[in-house]
Amino acid sequence: MPDISTTTDGEHPALPAQDAAKRSRLQFPHPPARPDQPADFSTIVVPPAGILPVPPLDIDAKGCRDLAVGMIRILDENHTPVGPWADYLGEVSADRLRQGLRDMLKMRAIDKRMLNAQRQGKTSFYVQCTGEEAIGCCFQRALSQGDMNFPTYRQQTLLVAAEYPLEQLMGQLYSNPLDPLKGRQLPVMHSAKDYGFFSISGNLGTQYVQAVGWAMAAALTGTGKIAAAWIGDGATASNDFHSALLTASVYLPPVVLNVVNNQWAISTFTGVAAGKSETYAARALGYGIPALRVDGNDYLAVMAVSRWAIERARQGHGPVLIEWFTYRVGAHSTSDDPSAYRPRDEARAWPLGDPVDRLKTYLISRGDWSEERHVQAEAEILDEVIAVQKAVEAHGTFVDPQPISPSEIFLNVYADMAEHLRRQRQEMGY
Repeated sequence: MPDISTTTDGEHPALPAQDAAKRSRLQFPHPPARPDQPADFSTIVVPPAGILPVPPLDIDAKGCRDLAVGMIRILDENHTPVGPWADYLGEVSADRLRQGLRDMLKMRAIDKRMLNAQRQGKTSFYVQCTGEEAIGCCFQRALSQGDMNFPTYRQQTLLVAAEYPLEQLMGQLYSNPLDPLKGRQLPVMHSAKDYGFFSISGNLGTQYVQAVGWAMAAALTGTGKIAAAWIGDGATASNDFHSALLTASVYLPPVVLNVVNNQWAISTFTGVAAGKSETYAARALGYGIPALRVDGNDYLAVMAVSRWAIERARQGHGPVLIEWFTYRVGAHSTSDDPSAYRPRDEARAWPLGDPVDRLKTYLISRGDWSEERHVQAEAEILDEVIAVQKAVEAHGTFVDPQPISPSEIFLNVYADMAEHLRRQRQEMGY
């Protein structure tokens, strides 16, 4: 019989030593499937479209339970808009939907061309957003001039939908003279204040705190503008995420807190950052912040929820968190090889489909698009992207850089050059 010790009160027996040791072991989360196994999404519950209600703009966290653990979807299996959110959205013009489709096609063409450019050594680094295009492309179109995004390195979709000059976007990736940042940021770390795009930081999570502070300032000065914070599922484990939620719950600034749950944080699957949480959206409820969980590959659902959340923030009802449920089709970055940690057929097995294909199919079902027009649009957009790429590469790439004066390192760092930099520049003869 095992030796059973007692607790300090001497009354209740403790667990046998070997049982206590078993219970004290750490638990390590494991992905549903390994690289040599078939993809397994059996744990993902995809509810029918059209079953969740549209809440009032002033809803509190207590009323958002079902919205935070369910999933807002509009397009059903027949590619038909159904339910309260479809009614809220109303009839969307064919031109608006075709614009959204073109935004996504353009982003996809840029991704393909710049991935190839990196493989050719023309740029040092690139991050794709393939499979997630609907979220940023659609959200940006719902914002107003003067609103500010605080993005991560996978939200270049915001720039594309904001019609940011492609020459500047690519110039930044090549770090050549067309780069507005003059090579002072890693490729993909864009900054475009006039387009509502705050400087990207490689330190993930920091933008959440900054967005909340910016939104507080906007409220204090009465600008009527809102902030949009962006973060991936992995970075929700950072301290900044929780600090931002706490501050937002206290001061109730006009901010939309976006979590792009694309199932992977570099090489760790979503279970590592999620822990035992039901959803990432549900985390906001603990801070008293309303939250919604959305099918991020359903362009109409993204459009409806973006419109609702932005209007809520603009009307002064405080923060709201949105978990966009999607899938990262490509690698984390060009420095990553996903075949080392996830099944090769995972992208094909993803249950929510492809955002481009889903919107294309819906437009065709309306009679506002066709397979022929789609092929033509893809070709036209690719030709446009290639033409701009060639023009930008003429200004220099990593393979064939243009000479830049060393004096450039002293410029565009401080508004007024610090004295120690002035002395260093003089010592170098500039």
